[in-house]
Amino acid sequence: MLLSKVEIGSTFNIRSVEGTDKLKKFLFSLGCFEGEEITLISKLAGNYIVNIKDSRYALDEKMAQSIVLEA
Repeated sequence: MLLSKVEIGSTFNIRSVEGTDKLKKFLFSLGCFEGEEITLISKLAGNYIVNIKDSRYALDEKMAQSIVLEA
């Protein structure tokens, strides 16, 4: 399941991150990697506000579609 398809308020563990190496490195720098817990806080103007390791980040649609979650 992709992050872009989950409901607001849902918490999942990340199964994998797909996409280009540049995108993977950026998401990894935010703490977004396999096994880490991620919560979708809200969707605002095409951005996905997520909580990773007690920090909030805004990800665009492309980034949200790159994050595969455990069902």
